[in-house]
Amino acid sequence: MAKGGGPSLQRPEIQWYPGHMAQAMRKLGERLAVVDVVIEVVDARLPRASSNPGLDRLAAAKKRIVVLTCDDLADPHATREWLAWYARNGRTAVAVNGKDQTSVKRVAAALDEIAPGGGTTRAMVVGIPNTGKSSIINGLLRRTAAKAEDKAGVTRSLQWFRIRPTLEVMDSPGILVPKIATPDAQWQLALTGALPRERFDAEDVIAHFVAWSHAHGAAHVPDLETFARARGFARRGGDVDLHNAAGAYLKDVGEGKFGRITFERPEAAA
Repeated sequence: MAKGGGPSLQRPEIQWYPGHMAQAMRKLGERLAVVDVVIEVVDARLPRASSNPGLDRLAAAKKRIVVLTCDDLADPHATREWLAWYARNGRTAVAVNGKDQTSVKRVAAALDEIAPGGGTTRAMVVGIPNTGKSSIINGLLRRTAAKAEDKAGVTRSLQWFRIRPTLEVMDSPGILVPKIATPDAQWQLALTGALPRERFDAEDVIAHFVAWSHAHGAAHVPDLETFARARGFARRGGDVDLHNAAGAYLKDVGEGKFGRITFERPEAAA
């Protein structure tokens, strides 16, 4: 299931750009002066919407690796298409499951290929919230050092980690664009965990996801009320508890229980 488009539902605007992100974006530009390689972490389910176009300006002169995380949740055929698209456009890209250290070795191998020879290489890991930046750091370290949670906005500061004597990597806070450009990107970023739950109407986001899924051949994806009844979410008196059911629904999406999904195809990328 890997196509673009979206449902024709009412779409209230979803945005999130707190002050610490604006500050982090300014610091990011300053710190790029001392790094050799930028590791941009994007969500393989929506590589375009989860990238930050500001990097094209700030890191134009830097070597760059694009890491597509959530490889285990994305449509594998679409991921192969994205990797080929990046290669055609002159970018090094690898797909990983941040929870699997074996797959994170692909990042280390890509670093070894493009890092400048001699001396210590410094790399910076950047990306939007909750794409798995800290998990990539921990995978490279082979231990837990960077704080990783399934929650947007956990990392708030820039941190250096020595991976080996000749490689240092900086973790950075998740940074969204100041304005999420399209309605589809808004609900998809909310659905995939880039936005805190309190910043959007979960029931509305799920309705868009269900409509998108049905329009793209996934009739097995249940609507929220059907899901709630099947899972026994009920209030006193027998009414369906959609609020708490929505939290469980989002969790199931994050665990891939409705199948491997990619929302964007590379032919639609600019």
